[in-house]
Amino acid sequence: MRHDLHELVDTALRVATEAGELVLTTRRAAVDQVDTKSSATDVVTAGDRAAERLVRTRLAELRPGEPVLGEEEGGNSTTAGLRWVVDPIDGTVNYLYGMPWYAVSIAAQLDGVSLAGAVVEPVSGRAWTAARGHGAYLDGARLRVSTTTRLDLSLVATGFAYRVERRARQAEMVANLLPRVRDIRRAGAASLDLCAVAAGWADAYVEHGLNRWDWAAGALVAAEAGAIVTLPGDADNRFGADATVAATPGIVDELHAALHDCGFAAV
Repeated sequence: MRHDLHELVDTALRVATEAGELVLTTRRAAVDQVDTKSSATDVVTAGDRAAERLVRTRLAELRPGEPVLGEEEGGNSTTAGLRWVVDPIDGTVNYLYGMPWYAVSIAAQLDGVSLAGAVVEPVSGRAWTAARGHGAYLDGARLRVSTTTRLDLSLVATGFAYRVERRARQAEMVANLLPRVRDIRRAGAASLDLCAVAAGWADAYVEHGLNRWDWAAGALVAAEAGAIVTLPGDADNRFGADATVAATPGIVDELHAALHDCGFAAV
């Protein structure tokens, strides 16, 4: 079955915008209701749950019968067919603390591959969109990755897991990588890190342990802007089954070699 990519993007953007308005306007009350998931630092707020309920309701109205995989309520584990992948608040800890760097991420995937997606930042109002084979955009402006060819002059974004043991290994890898690059950034929302690569605001992004909802939309934005993207589950992923790497083409070979030397494959 063929799918109208522009219609899928429009749906993702429309619903993500509505969910973004909800989490922004209800934040004060939403962060008073906080639970934890995998660890004491892995939080979920009432805003996360309310946003996912809104997304599921609106997708059922706009795209009836199509399954949804969401961070908070789960969903069918099969990747076959068309499925919506939703992170109602990517960057929940930022949301909890009042930092503005969080987003609503929605992607349409066919057989596990992202076809269309939107990442909406509620505080800034910025909207990142992409459709496979049709480019990536920020508020309607076409995106291209940076043109740097030197790893030592590259800005690399990353993130950390919630479990203490994995965080310690990730910190060691970053400490090894830091002397080889311009600097490291850790903003706290994977979808926005991937979009930053797309815009040339960062030259690369690397992290282990992302879930599908963390990268489904943002990785498509990065790839459509020209980034070389390696995703969890890729058969040729040299860094492990749960590694995500996105980089501008001019540094990708040097970055991959540096990551291997710095222990990224072992994280």
